[in-house]
Amino acid sequence: MLFLRRAALAGLLALAAVAPANSQTKPRIVSLIPSLTEDLFAIGAGPQVVGVSAWTDFPPQATRLPVVGSASSVDTELVLRLHPDAVVGIPAQAALVADLRRAGLSPELLADDSYQDIFSDLARLGRISGHASEAAALEKRLRARTAQLQGSVRGNSRPSVFVVLGVGPIYTVSDTSYIAQLIALAGGRNAAGNLKDAYPRYSAEALVALQPDVVVADSQSGLSGVLDRAPWNALRAVREHRVYILADAALLERPGPRYNEGLAWLIARLHPHGA
Repeated sequence: MLFLRRAALAGLLALAAVAPANSQTKPRIVSLIPSLTEDLFAIGAGPQVVGVSAWTDFPPQATRLPVVGSASSVDTELVLRLHPDAVVGIPAQAALVADLRRAGLSPELLADDSYQDIFSDLARLGRISGHASEAAALEKRLRARTAQLQGSVRGNSRPSVFVVLGVGPIYTVSDTSYIAQLIALAGGRNAAGNLKDAYPRYSAEALVALQPDVVVADSQSGLSGVLDRAPWNALRAVREHRVYILADAALLERPGPRYNEGLAWLIARLHPHGA
């Protein structure tokens, strides 16, 4: 088995040693996470991206690139055949990129969990891709738009929001999650706040006792099909039609350059008369 492992590694090293047919002045990049792919395209480095991960759905041109892995696997041989100068992913993928490191690449693993990570990731990707000035300009525009959106909220009410990620069983978000941070920016408060895990399981009984002001979900959560059943039909928010389902979950769930679209969507629903 050790011999086979060494033989496989030798093959990977050989792949890594072959130079691409056409060198570029800007580094070729493989992105292992959809949000980082969006970042790269947003700062003008899209033409440098040569491989992406599963679930990459934006921008459209990124969906036509080779898929080299997912959150749980990386096709090391395919990545090496693409001859990237840089590979970017998240810390949870450290074990998945071990063979890439052994083959001579140095994957950059960027935290992608919080609102502030959006801007630190843009800056780092700007440096990696050679688009630092574009990344800085984008950050300035994003922050200005966020300030504008927050300024559109009138009044002091902070409606409680229960986020539905799944219904069988129920999964939601705690205050440590990125989505809760977006809710706070929108002038709301996360109904299921004080929980340890960022994306915890939640009991039906606790949800009925909670009685949130607003329920939000994405179209893949399954919520729309169970609103007439317990525990959902016991919620005032359901009976009073304060349930909002977002077609593009990435706007709410993916830290990236389109977050202001998710923020605007939230503000319009949490403060319909003041945004």
